[in-house]
Amino acid sequence: MLNEGCVLSGRPIQSYVICTTPRSGSTMLCKLLAATKIAGHPGSHFHEPSLSAWQGYYDLHGKRFSSDEEAVAAVFAAAFEVGKGETKMFGLRLQRDSFAFFTDQLMLLQPTFASDRERMDAVFGKTQFIYLKREDHLDQAISRLRAQQTGLWHLKADGSDLERKEPEHSGGYDRQKIDAYIHQSIAQNEEWTRWFAEESIVPLVITYAELSRDPQSTLSRVLVHIGLDKAVASSVPVQTRKLADETSMAWRTRFCAETAAGA
Repeated sequence: MLNEGCVLSGRPIQSYVICTTPRSGSTMLCKLLAATKIAGHPGSHFHEPSLSAWQGYYDLHGKRFSSDEEAVAAVFAAAFEVGKGETKMFGLRLQRDSFAFFTDQLMLLQPTFASDRERMDAVFGKTQFIYLKREDHLDQAISRLRAQQTGLWHLKADGSDLERKEPEHSGGYDRQKIDAYIHQSIAQNEEWTRWFAEESIVPLVITYAELSRDPQSTLSRVLVHIGLDKAVASSVPVQTRKLADETSMAWRTRFCAETAAGA
C-alpha cells in the first residue's frame, strides 16, 4: 500500500517515471517492481510517438472524440489505470525516442503549467523520477544490435523466451551500427541529464551494473524513493536473465581491437 507518511510538498507520492535508454535493464526493473504487488505495473505505456498507436494500445479506435485533446485525455486515463494495475501507485517507463511527443501531449492536456514536471504532477499526481542508465555503452550497443538481429530481446529467469520478435535485420558483426548506437546512447543520456536540470529534478540514479549485481538491494532503494515499504524487495524473485554470451564477448573484443588499431 502507499506509504502515507512519505509526502513531498504536502502530497503523497502517487506515481513514478523510469527515465532510461534502450538495453539499460529497464525490463528487469519493471518486472521487479510489478512483482512487489504494491508498485503498480510499470511499462512503456506511451511507447510509440503516435496518437493513433496510443489509441490502439487501449482499444480506443472505435470511439469518437471531438478533438485531439479529448482523445489524448482518454489515452492518458486508460494508461493510468494500466500503469497502476491493482495498486495505488502508477509506474511509467520513458525512452528518449518518444519523449518529445509525450511531452507535447502533456502540454496539450495541461497548457497552463510552465514545466513538464508540473504537467506530470497534474496528470499523474505527485511524481518521483528514477534515472536508469548503462555506463558501459559498448556492451549496451552490442546488446541492442544482437537483439535486433536475433529477434530475442529478453529471457525469463528459467531461460525461456520472455520477448521475441521478428528479426529486424541480419548480418552479424557491424562496427558502424555498434558505433552509431554508442553515440546515440551517449547523446540520449546527455538529453536526460539536461532535462533533469531544466526541470529541477533530482532523480534516483541507478546503473545497469548495480541492478544486475544486486537486484533486491536496488529494488529496495527504488521502493524507498517512491514511498513504499523497502522490506518487500527481499522476497521478490528475479524474473529475467542476461542475454550476453560468447558472441557478445567476441564482438566486444573485436571492436576494442579495431579501435586500438585505429579502425
